[in-house]
Amino acid sequence: MPSILALFATSVGTGLLAGGASCAAVQGGLLAGAVSRRTPGAGKPDTGTPGTGTPGTGKSGSRLSEPLAPVGAFLAGKLLSHTLLGALLGVFGAALQPSPRTRAVLLIAAGVLMVLFALDLLGVKAVARLVPRPPESFGRLVRRRAKSGSTRAPALLGFATVLIPCGVTLSVELVAVTSGSAVAGAAVLAGFVLGTAPLFAALGYLFRRGSRAFSGRLGIVTGVVVLGVAAWTVVSGLQAGGWYSTAGSNAPAAAADPGPVQPGAPVRQGPVTIGADGKQTIVLTVTDFYEPTTFTAEAGVPTTLVLRGKDSGGCARAFTIPELGVQEIAERDGDTNIDLGTREPGKLAFSCAMGMQGGTIDFKEGPA
Repeated sequence: MPSILALFATSVGTGLLAGGASCAAVQGGLLAGAVSRRTPGAGKPDTGTPGTGTPGTGKSGSRLSEPLAPVGAFLAGKLLSHTLLGALLGVFGAALQPSPRTRAVLLIAAGVLMVLFALDLLGVKAVARLVPRPPESFGRLVRRRAKSGSTRAPALLGFATVLIPCGVTLSVELVAVTSGSAVAGAAVLAGFVLGTAPLFAALGYLFRRGSRAFSGRLGIVTGVVVLGVAAWTVVSGLQAGGWYSTAGSNAPAAAADPGPVQPGAPVRQGPVTIGADGKQTIVLTVTDFYEPTTFTAEAGVPTTLVLRGKDSGGCARAFTIPELGVQEIAERDGDTNIDLGTREPGKLAFSCAMGMQGGTIDFKEGPA
């Protein structure tokens, strides 16, 4: 499975870049309602402290600090529910053990779903019926809870947001499914919620005090951002499935050394070699990236791909060859051998499990 730390970091970044605004557009009203109903003395005139001319209690910043507790409770409830869900999704994914192309289809589906949410945010009425929404009965229940005076209401509302996800959340949930373990799945959704927290809290406060015009402009900006993230997700899915590669077609390809080495000759150090036994070896260096990303190799020769880990980390360690259904975790420092058999002429694509990076091996007739 992909590195848990890498999944966590990627999810935090996704939350910061796209999740906060998207989720605030869907759930910010609930937070605003919960916070506004929990400000001590709400609705009462601010007469100030007698003889001081100081508004309110006379303590500077107290009016700013009052909403912080309910906001924190809301986000804590949200973090708890999403972490638990991520763990369940990770277990579910580990039980299914999805193939690289199944994982790729899930990523593409998540990207398409995000496009629908983005178009809905941009006001495209044609997609309104295609966007998944919670049942109206649940919506009424949540709105009643938002009006409650209970001090537990913000936390309960935050916990309930797991049932009304935004488009970006749905895509991250699919990543949790493909993560392969409860811990990794929990890390995915916990990281996402933590990434959304700063912007989500700020936007929730602005939604409470801002005008409808501001909210509308924010929806447009959010829609554009989510469209960009959706495009990135679809491209990642295509690469994870081996149907497309971001490796530059003009990048120089590592080619096989001509002819086998003679017995006793020095071992060649190139990334593509053919030994005295007539077997071909392709060495792919795995750090946080793949080096190189394109190879030219000889077809019709028994071939072994060596993943050479050199302080490897991140998604690059979770190596896949979608066409062959290969899924391997590269050693952090060491070699992992993959038998490719005797290949016919043609290109063989590889990528990390999440499709964020990849490359190709071009098998050709005769010496490459």
